[in-house]
Amino acid sequence: MKEHNNQYTAYFELRKTIDKISEKLSGKHRPHMQCRKGCDLCCMDYSILPIEFHYIRNQLQKEGFKKSTPEREENNNTCIFLSNNTCTIYNHRPVICRTHGLPLLYTNEDYEWELSTCELNFRQFDYENFTPENTFPQDKFNSKLFMLNKEFINELGEKKYDEFELIPLRNLAKQL
Repeated sequence: MKEHNNQYTAYFELRKTIDKISEKLSGKHRPHMQCRKGCDLCCMDYSILPIEFHYIRNQLQKEGFKKSTPEREENNNTCIFLSNNTCTIYNHRPVICRTHGLPLLYTNEDYEWELSTCELNFRQFDYENFTPENTFPQDKFNSKLFMLNKEFINELGEKKYDEFELIPLRNLAKQL
């Protein structure tokens, strides 16, 4: 398998941009957010695109990461990398995990703008005060991630993945 350095570099840069926006929004909304270390309500067994899967796996292998999280039943929807209410791969967590707790703006199936927030957050916040400037533009970054993933899959040269295929995080734990 090729190294995919161009896609990995672009993915890492996209993550840095997402982290920067997430940090800014977290600071802006801190009084209305309950997200703190130890809160794991959003830590589920997500599925991620192949570019994220391979990048995260490679980074964890380079660091000699040893999975110390407990085995979970197949029907358990808790993230396999959650241990004692803490993410064991926090520095390499997927994009979806980098935006947890933030007000997410996206288009729904009817092509209308919709806002998503954690049920614990923004209880004393007037939803009319959400604007494109103080919400995370989820579609914009998901589109960029999708296009990077498409390049990644094409460069593989083999038909290993479909461009819409997602890989469960628990599969990542099995490869470490």
